[in-house]
Amino acid sequence: MLRVIIIAFLLVLVPELVLAGESDLKLSPDTIRLIDLTATQRGLYCVVIFVIAYIAVMMEDFTHLRKSKPVILAAGIIWAQVAYLAIENGVPVDQLHAILTYNLAEYAELMLFLLVAMTYINSMTERNVFEALRSWLVSKRFGYRKLFWITGILTFFLSAIADNLTSALLIGSVVMAVGASCPRFVTLGLINLVIAANAGGTFSPFGDITTLMVWQAGKAQFFEFFALFIPSLVNYLVPAMFMCFAIPDKTPEATAEQGIIAMKRGALGICGLFALTIIIAVSFKLFLHLPPFVGMMVGLSFLMFYGYYLRNVHGHGDARFDIFTKVAHAEWDTLLFFYGVVLAVGGLSYLGYLELMSVAMYHGLGATTANILVGVLSAIVDNIPVMFAVLRMSPDMDLYQWLLVTLSAGVGGSMLSIGSAAGIALMGVSNGKYSFISHLKWAPVIALGYITSILTHYMVNA
Repeated sequence: MLRVIIIAFLLVLVPELVLAGESDLKLSPDTIRLIDLTATQRGLYCVVIFVIAYIAVMMEDFTHLRKSKPVILAAGIIWAQVAYLAIENGVPVDQLHAILTYNLAEYAELMLFLLVAMTYINSMTERNVFEALRSWLVSKRFGYRKLFWITGILTFFLSAIADNLTSALLIGSVVMAVGASCPRFVTLGLINLVIAANAGGTFSPFGDITTLMVWQAGKAQFFEFFALFIPSLVNYLVPAMFMCFAIPDKTPEATAEQGIIAMKRGALGICGLFALTIIIAVSFKLFLHLPPFVGMMVGLSFLMFYGYYLRNVHGHGDARFDIFTKVAHAEWDTLLFFYGVVLAVGGLSYLGYLELMSVAMYHGLGATTANILVGVLSAIVDNIPVMFAVLRMSPDMDLYQWLLVTLSAGVGGSMLSIGSAAGIALMGVSNGKYSFISHLKWAPVIALGYITSILTHYMVNA
């Protein structure tokens, strides 16, 4: 009876975790397990610690406690319990260290990849690349409905290169600037950006951390992700077409901003180097079978040399461009949050919870139903730990199913404003014009887009 209660609790409250059946003692990176410790007191204590930490993460917008802090603490506590249980069950210390090293290596690959991408984005921001785009859009004085489509489509494609958070915040500043006198346009425009950012980040390995994880795990090759372009586009277009009719058919009032902001020296060069870095990362993966982060680090060296050129060459140096400042301004809270998630989920996996959930979801419900459910869970819980847990479960699925779970995890977060980093960030900067309730009012048409995108994926890629 106790076991049934535990399973029900985990299925409802901890979708990232999963239960495990009984097994012999096996330890390797491919079978990260001790024995059946899912119903033990210390095992359940680890689950409770993770749940408390994740509640703190979800309350970040209210408590202003950075999300990395609770998960890093939770990871340390969980691994202390894992080490105690390992010693108690006679597991050799070197095997325990091998498992921890395996988790750390997974994190290091993703962290270095994201660090380079963030550094390039920061460099382009400092060179006024995005500000120039924003000021150009504002200066054109498009009508509200035309601006609704322009900002949405721009965000959709920009998210395939930059992350969805950066894209939503950048274009969101345009929406709020031109819609200052029309709160209804700002509300609908920001909802539109959240949907577009999440959808656009799904069909490219560079668009979202979840797609990057799937690519680096080898579940799909780089160009295979582009099979999700049409389903992702459908996911954006369906709700956008409904919302468009609610946009006022007027032209925004003139703003105080005059002229177009010019890009700084070297801006286009940095954009070109970023494109080259992406090509190198993909080539290292496809032709040399090396992790993509190796190619990204090569690209970072290009940016470092180019930064030296901007600062020193021909007497026209720009002392303001410091590459190490750009590295320092990376989203370290996000990078450290990811460390906490990887280590905490890795520890729970070691105790057997992920395997038990894998049995409950993928064997009990079937791959298609389970993968669709992952998208629904991503609307409530951040898609990063959800996708990481799925990768740790490593269910036996073909390419179609791995693309399905990539699609659902990517776009499922659009159904609620708290389901993605883009939604949470825009709520924070919108001065009350975009909220959980205003997003919830459009949840039915967003859910329709989610369902339609899954059906489109079936028709196009099954």
